[in-house]
Amino acid sequence: MKSKVLKMLLVVGFGVLFIGCSSREVVLEQVPPKNYEVIGKAEGSGNGSLGLLGTAYYFVPMGLNTRVESAYDDALSSKEGASGIINVTLQEDWFWWVIGTNRKVTITGDAIKETSK
Repeated sequence: MKSKVLKMLLVVGFGVLFIGCSSREVVLEQVPPKNYEVIGKAEGSGNGSLGLLGTAYYFVPMGLNTRVESAYDDALSSKEGASGIINVTLQEDWFWWVIGTNRKVTITGDAIKETSK
């Protein structure tokens, strides 16, 4: 009886460790409209962390899956009237903070606005 419980706990424990988190795709550079004008440089950033336990065992995502989308939204809102961003560059930096790592994504590009002609 005791060994069955132990085996079940091990199976559940490994199952929890190997279940991955996923996020949806984020389109960073959409096809620009036929007529547009560049209104300036846009830049934005988003953060997320991966943490808990020891260095080699970080497994709890904290805002990790939405950091790219947040960075894009931040960049888009950095220029008033922007409807999109072209010539996108993505940079990711990270730092260690004892119980996890922080991942910072920075997106830069040319903010555009659709025009009538």
